[in-house]
Amino acid sequence: MTSNASPQDASLPPRLTALVLGAIGVVYGDIGTSPLYTLQITLSHDGMHPTPASVYGVLSLIFWAQILVVSLKYVVFIMRADNKGEGGIMALMALAQRCLRDQPKLRWVLVTLGIFGAALFYGDGVITPAVTTLGAVEGLKVIAPELGKWVVPITVVVMIFLFLLQRYGTDRVGRLFGPVMVVWFVVIALLGLQMIVRHPQVLLALNPWYGVKFFYSHGLQAFIALGGVVLALTGAEALYADMGHFGKKPIRVAWFSFVLPALVLNYFGQGALLLMHPEAIDNPFFKLAPTALLYPMIVLATAAAVIASQAVISGAFSMTREAISLGYSMRMPVVHTSREMSGQIFVPWVNGFLLLMVLFAVLHFGSSERLGAAYGIAVTGTMSITTVLALIVARRQWGWKLPVVIAAGVLFLAIDLSFFSANLIKVEYGGWFPLVLGLAVFTWMTTWRRGRELVVREIRRGGLALAPFIEAMHEHPPLRVPGTAVFLTANKHAVPHALLHNLKHNKVLHERNVLLTVDVLESPVADAEERLRIDALGNEFYRLELRFGFAEDPNVPLALGQCARAGLPFDMMDTTFFLSRENIVADKRRPGMALWRDKLFVFMARNALPATAYFQIPGNRLIELGAQVEI
Repeated sequence: MTSNASPQDASLPPRLTALVLGAIGVVYGDIGTSPLYTLQITLSHDGMHPTPASVYGVLSLIFWAQILVVSLKYVVFIMRADNKGEGGIMALMALAQRCLRDQPKLRWVLVTLGIFGAALFYGDGVITPAVTTLGAVEGLKVIAPELGKWVVPITVVVMIFLFLLQRYGTDRVGRLFGPVMVVWFVVIALLGLQMIVRHPQVLLALNPWYGVKFFYSHGLQAFIALGGVVLALTGAEALYADMGHFGKKPIRVAWFSFVLPALVLNYFGQGALLLMHPEAIDNPFFKLAPTALLYPMIVLATAAAVIASQAVISGAFSMTREAISLGYSMRMPVVHTSREMSGQIFVPWVNGFLLLMVLFAVLHFGSSERLGAAYGIAVTGTMSITTVLALIVARRQWGWKLPVVIAAGVLFLAIDLSFFSANLIKVEYGGWFPLVLGLAVFTWMTTWRRGRELVVREIRRGGLALAPFIEAMHEHPPLRVPGTAVFLTANKHAVPHALLHNLKHNKVLHERNVLLTVDVLESPVADAEERLRIDALGNEFYRLELRFGFAEDPNVPLALGQCARAGLPFDMMDTTFFLSRENIVADKRRPGMALWRDKLFVFMARNALPATAYFQIPGNRLIELGAQVEI
């Protein structure tokens, strides 16, 4: 089984420094490239113009949004809600579920919210690479407008390169990208600083009153502008999802000591430029740079945009593995890319899906300006759901007093829902894209969950009670053959179909028979004392329960090696695994799901990674017996 050492355990400064560098390279790429397009989109759309009042107001909103949402809510509050070191909305959902074991209806509501939030995160994973890379490559138009025709082709090539790079792993990518992002943050900070020095009055926007005044003077237009301001926050959810890759401390150190100051300097530098030259609104980021540095800046910005995409891509990989373990996704191959940290993984199917969707977004929308309309809904929707789940954890697990929870909820949800409402206006202009994508993923996940429940129900309905069967085997013993037979079963109290088939057709029973059930816990790692449970049923029958966390790899043969200490040793050369492979058939006469969902589930089941491969059972020790199940 892979090591589950948490990155937070690393106390040596060199290791912490390496993790901080990796976090800068992977976690903060998304939010670090927001200056490429945020002010441009916010101050040039929906009738907005870069007047002094609007520049001061928008800058104030951006600054205080980063303080309240990213710093206070995510880095300080949400990151406390780690599930044994793992972050992300799926891990948070499992944590909140554990807090509500005695309230099944509320648990169901939380599960639905959590799955939809996770589905929206995949929409973010598609739009982030497209919009950031388009925004970077569009710097070519600042040099020469006729180069604009090359923006989309170059973006497509860069995206293909990025997704091909994923197979080499987060650790290697982080080591490669970390130094590049350090250069990026230093450069954008210096570009902003030199403009602030020329127009220091822009720092007045640090006063939150300018944000309030902006709403008072601009009304509905200011509310619509929130849909652009939220672009400065994209990447906050990926920050939480990637917590399992690097740990809390490196992420917090990187944000407060390096990333936040650089972002504030650049945003305010762009604001100073617009106060002096409002006509620079067509691309204020690149117009901060001297003409001689434009080409190097475009190259650096493109590299940073590629890195920005890494945060949501690696977050999508982590979320997918969690969804598989928790039973909300079909089994897929998961490739580990680091021997030191089990959280660093690559999921080929998800990688291919994201690449196809990103290419569609780039080719369909064609510019960061048009994609900006699609951006925000997925991010703010996931943010709102994350807040609700974290508040439940704060109340039920941390024991926060109710008034404190209400105060935090009012503050954070007022901000989240304001951003979400402002982005809903964009639905017809491109906001439909992440919503449709999220709905498709939500349907996929809920169909798999419900389909598995129906399959297990049908299997249990036709099951033979275990206790009378064992008693019958004792009174009328069949021929016993040497060795151990392990029967994988989801029903702990019924005779596995594979055992019945083996007895019926081969007329023999093994000397020792183990009925194995694998359970996945609502925590990322199973503690040693809860890893396994063995019950002797008599007549050399044993019930064995193996438990794994949702962030672990269920390596059954390795786990069986630990059973010797519990009094049930296994000789793998003398052990045979039996498994029933269900042939699932959709039957419209049976209650459960709509026929189209039944057929979707059948398709998923036929293309899922076999349970034997998922549990890492060697093929030369395996016998599979077919069974048809109608749902």
